[in-house]
Amino acid sequence: MDWNTLYSKENPPSMQQITDFINNPLWTEFNQQIQSVYQIKPRIEHSCCSMQAGWNVKYKKGGKSLCTLYPMQGYFIVLVVVGNRELTEAEFLMPQCSDYVQTVFQHTETGNGQKWLMLDVRNQEVMRDVFCLIQLRKKV
Repeated sequence: MDWNTLYSKENPPSMQQITDFINNPLWTEFNQQIQSVYQIKPRIEHSCCSMQAGWNVKYKKGGKSLCTLYPMQGYFIVLVVVGNRELTEAEFLMPQCSDYVQTVFQHTETGNGQKWLMLDVRNQEVMRDVFCLIQLRKKV
């Protein structure tokens, strides 16, 4: 099932509909944790971005994007932008991350001093790594 054919730009999904579509407890855990730690609310938005067009959930704090979540059937993708200021710290963090996250990091080109990491969250290990990367962007 294609997520983007379920909801048009004029008909946004609710968080519950997104949760039902993903059907993975990591989704609920991720959202509860990020909202609790950073005291932020999700924003459901529609994007025409070529990386992953369609409905997504954004988390921003103090005008700074922490991450964008893309619903997939059975899992979700998290976009974390590692900026120029965080890049050195991220490189030091990589040996502690899962092989998958290390591979994505290594194969993601740096543009304008940033790496746009698109990470499939399918297990706790990757989710933990995502939170470590988010923490580099915004200290608690």
